[in-house]
Amino acid sequence: MRTRRAARLLVLDAQLRVLLLRFVFREGALRGGDFWATPGGGLEPGEDFAQAALRELFEETGFAITDPGREVARRTVHFVMPTGEPVESEERYFLVRHDGAALSALHRTALEQDAIAGHRWCPRAELERLDEQVWPEDLAAMLVDAGAW
Repeated sequence: MRTRRAARLLVLDAQLRVLLLRFVFREGALRGGDFWATPGGGLEPGEDFAQAALRELFEETGFAITDPGREVARRTVHFVMPTGEPVESEERYFLVRHDGAALSALHRTALEQDAIAGHRWCPRAELERLDEQVWPEDLAAMLVDAGAW
């Protein structure tokens, strides 16, 4: 199984709401998948985790920042990529404060254009009672451990 290195972002606005992107897969190995997740993705050749975090945030949201914030969490998970490839994902999470401006889809990859179906700024109380799937599944605890909530 291939190890996939990935940078993910915990983006909080001034009201301490966390940004979630809704992923809906209409075809391929993840067809029928529908979940919420933080922005982020795999490292490209030559990138470190911080560089990937900046690129992924810009691609998926249009937010251009120069500092991904501090790394607040790490985890390793196993899952299946949209291509059907199983991977072991080594993920590092960065805490970012943002003004909550409107998102832009202009810089998304083709896969992101197809899969990202929406977004929400989610307050803690809403996240803790949300019935839909959210990745990472321990997002609220991760934000508490980081001192953000």
